[in-house]
Amino acid sequence: MKINYNNKKFKPVQNSENGETSEETIFEYKQEEEILTSMYSGGQIKKGHLIGLVDENGNIEMRYHQINNKGALMTGICFSKPEILPNGKIRLQETWQWTSGDNSKGTSILEEI
Repeated sequence: MKINYNNKKFKPVQNSENGETSEETIFEYKQEEEILTSMYSGGQIKKGHLIGLVDENGNIEMRYHQINNKGALMTGICFSKPEILPNGKIRLQETWQWTSGDNSKGTSILEEI
């Protein structure tokens, strides 16, 4: 099934301890053809931006950068796999890795709001 993320909003419902996003972080997705972008902020994040590619199954490969409340610029990569919930909303299972700081890895779950 083809998924289009344009104008959908997501928030994390679960994240690894080494992550900076939380339920207060809101992602606003925009999609044009296979290109996905998002501005996000909230919780520990003052401002963030991501850009990614969506494949035919709705999987997303993305890069992100953000400024946290400590004033640090953080960057990373993320792979998201979609799942359609019974209510029709999208859940994203994510695996990510920092490309700054300690380069640690983590997982998170985002749900459409």
